[in-house]
Amino acid sequence: MSADAYQHYIAPTGPGRPLLFLFHGTGGDERQLLPMAETVLPGAGIVAPRGDVSEQGAARFFRRTGEGVYDMDDLARATQKMAGFVRAHVAAQKPGSVLGLGYSNGANILASVIFADPALFDAAVLMHPLIPFQPRIGAETFKTRLLVTAGRRDPICPSTLTDRLMAHLGAAGAETEIVWHEGGHEVRPQETAAARRFLAPYAGEAVREAGE
Repeated sequence: MSADAYQHYIAPTGPGRPLLFLFHGTGGDERQLLPMAETVLPGAGIVAPRGDVSEQGAARFFRRTGEGVYDMDDLARATQKMAGFVRAHVAAQKPGSVLGLGYSNGANILASVIFADPALFDAAVLMHPLIPFQPRIGAETFKTRLLVTAGRRDPICPSTLTDRLMAHLGAAGAETEIVWHEGGHEVRPQETAAARRFLAPYAGEAVREAGE
């Protein structure tokens, strides 16, 4: 799959430095999460694709037929396409670590790629994911460390489905943690702070390179 399979923003990294892939929410674009990236992992390389599906003008990464009702065939298409896109950028940049951060629909496509290839990312932050199906986890050893953030009163991503997702990940052997807030689908400061802490082990790669 081509590194140009999606329209995207890129701030190239160098060999041995962290590379952070960003996946926007419905109606966002490749720049939606750039300010958050600068907060959670300053100095990292960035690749941020724009979803290739339009839902009444709102960009998404795969189709759905209703709130929480996914077109599973299109999700499979999108997962394969996105995994190839990520691999192409990793091959080109040869980063020290491959990281992901997605919000809402972006968290869903990121999660689906990780289910398909649990060794592709070193770590990923899933903000308000909605996985209304039982994941089929790939055969590889589950390498990806995962942070999930969620709102207990999220009308789009019910807490029961978030709990079920965590159970599936745990059963697959994933190293996971979760951070809740008492609100809804919005991203709150404690989520950003948790993401920064979670990604801190990879920050040294960026800092060392910047100082050279």
